[in-house]
Amino acid sequence: MSRILIVEDEPDVLLLLENRVRGAGHDVQSASDGERGLELALAENPDLIILDWMMPKLDGIEVLERLRADEVGGRIKVLMLTARSQQNDVDRAFAAGANDYIVKPFSSRELVERIAILLEAAA
Repeated sequence: MSRILIVEDEPDVLLLLENRVRGAGHDVQSASDGERGLELALAENPDLIILDWMMPKLDGIEVLERLRADEVGGRIKVLMLTARSQQNDVDRAFAAGANDYIVKPFSSRELVERIAILLEAAA
């Protein structure tokens, strides 16, 4: 079982993600803002983070940049899950260190498949 941290500020989306990721057999923690997400990521060292972009306190890109600047956080796989769909947004996320990028609305099946791919690559 992999440990996955979900950082998402929309309660309905967070609940959907928690249920879907747990249903795929993973241990889930969550945070509803970027600041708390970063704290949990650095303290708990999850196998993967599902990270929204537009959130209070710290946005997803700020979280990602701070993770990548940290020795431990720099190794955590990060899947950006966001409504930002412009190519320059995708490019910016990958430049900041994202390992994958999914645009909302998303397919739950695709999400689970992409999580599995990222976790296999980390093994």
